[in-house]
Amino acid sequence: MELKTNYQYTYFIHPFVIKEGKYQKYILKMLKDKNCKLKIFQREKDIRMYKYFLPKTREFLFSSFSLGNSKIKRLEELPLETRAALLNKYPCNIFEYTLDKDIQGKVDDKKGIFFTIRKIDIICFNTGICFLAIKTNIEDYSNFSNILNFNYKFRDINHEDAILDTYDNIRLQTDSFSDVETFKEFIRNITGSNIEAMKLDIDTERFLTYSYICIDQESWNSTTSFDNIKHIFMKYANILPTDSNIKLEESKITTFSKWKYAKLGITKLGMTLFSSSSDMNNYTILPDEYENQYLYTYILNLYKKIYLKKLEADFKNLKKVKETRKRFIEFTKNLWIQEISEDETGTMLNRKITKVLDLEKLYSEVKNRYDILYKELNIEKNKKSTIIIALILVISLIFNILNFIVLAKK
Repeated sequence: MELKTNYQYTYFIHPFVIKEGKYQKYILKMLKDKNCKLKIFQREKDIRMYKYFLPKTREFLFSSFSLGNSKIKRLEELPLETRAALLNKYPCNIFEYTLDKDIQGKVDDKKGIFFTIRKIDIICFNTGICFLAIKTNIEDYSNFSNILNFNYKFRDINHEDAILDTYDNIRLQTDSFSDVETFKEFIRNITGSNIEAMKLDIDTERFLTYSYICIDQESWNSTTSFDNIKHIFMKYANILPTDSNIKLEESKITTFSKWKYAKLGITKLGMTLFSSSSDMNNYTILPDEYENQYLYTYILNLYKKIYLKKLEADFKNLKKVKETRKRFIEFTKNLWIQEISEDETGTMLNRKITKVLDLEKLYSEVKNRYDILYKELNIEKNKKSTIIIALILVISLIFNILNFIVLAKK
């Protein structure tokens, strides 16, 4: 029997990297775009986000929390170039991209899975590491198989080989985007060249998938066990189509749950939250928490992973070693050793994501490189000091001998 759903949405996340020294220019480009608007976070309006994140993490992700209404007004009145220079100093800037109309698309001409792009955010860190986050939802989401197939297909829509005639007949039928190529061009216009991302071995052709679904309570309730639909959850968490015959083991994904009728799955491909309408919280409060607090918890960890890769690459450049050592220390002090939240669920989730993304291992590798270079620099420094001292001693000896000769002649 087809699994029925009550609510769903999926974010497709695309990391990209701005070339070093070009970040302020990129911010200016966003400010000049009439469809782009800087996202301002305010305590009263975003109180759950404010309470969830601890002060240092909150300041890192959402600097606008510390701005009052008067400062925000003055910021908006500044010339664009001045505003870009000021925003360049903030650790993170988030832009909302508003399309003239919702993008409605159609997957497969015959059966038709219609979807809408509800929201586009551009999350920019001043290290040049950025994320394009596209929120979608399916208009006819009652059939769970449609969601499985859509998530599986859409995540590869940015792939070079995603040609309309051969790629599952994916068509975006709107005034804004006539076809997939137009949509891909829209993405390229925001993200620019993928050269910098490729240098860090980041997959720019496949979106990361961040998805939420609430199924009908008939399939999971106090008398109907989750075990009956566990195989479907595994497909959902692994971003697989409905007809996939791959046998899955639970060890292939990391699961997490602090709720009776909701289970979260984390893989290197993304994060999914699978819930049942048996709990009213799962179609009222939890979707909002997952779209805000937990989404930014995930984004922050993705940022850490890419930034560590960047530090690792920069350590290989002898000209950048001194500056890279400084940035690694700042990263460790300001981000790595900081707890992001006192919220119990958020803390546990953060640790799970850290483990799945292999951040501890990556950090250790970068730290080892830092330690080796630090020792080498100290050895070289001591060697130079020894040589200088030796030269001074030799010069002093020569000077003393010359003085002795002069005195002897007198």
